[in-house]
Amino acid sequence: METVRYRTIAKPSFAEFKDKNSRFLAYAYPLNDVNEVKTLLQPLQKEHFKAVHYCYAYRLGADGSQFRANDDGEPSGSAGRPILGQIDSLSLTNIIVIVVRYFGGTLLGVPGLIRAYKTVSSEALKNAQIIEKDVEKNVLIICEYPNLHTVLQIVQRNDVRIVSQQLEIDCRITISVAISCFDSVISSLRNTRVVKIIDL
Repeated sequence: METVRYRTIAKPSFAEFKDKNSRFLAYAYPLNDVNEVKTLLQPLQKEHFKAVHYCYAYRLGADGSQFRANDDGEPSGSAGRPILGQIDSLSLTNIIVIVVRYFGGTLLGVPGLIRAYKTVSSEALKNAQIIEKDVEKNVLIICEYPNLHTVLQIVQRNDVRIVSQQLEIDCRITISVAISCFDSVISSLRNTRVVKIIDL
């Protein structure tokens, strides 16, 4: 069965946890593309340049099939996996949680690290606003300028999101349509007989 909705967070959230003078700062962000990971990670590395580890986990895709858990030098499985476990416990996707660690001088051991990364990630997600979103599919609509009004009426009536538009003699509009109403929207557009539709 095709996934039509998924759970994610509405906006970034934060939490802090301390254990034996080690500080763990968790930052949760909505994530739409794996290329955004570096964009989110670099400012934290710059801001917390004295920290020793920047561990993270993310899950992507409406079905959650794309994921990664990164220990960034912590003992294997002690950081990234516990973070990912908290994401999965709430059935979230299109999300990344980055945990910045300042070492406090006392080794916590693997069980202590697992507990710390798990706790701070859990707190950051508790502070987040969890929402459900429609899975969307992008299509390109091509029409002549005189027919643009007809196309835009259908788009607005169905509350369809416009991703980009190039309005010239030959208009090209990329729209993102919820899977749940995809067939009816495309059918309405085709019935005008004035558009060309290309799946992206």
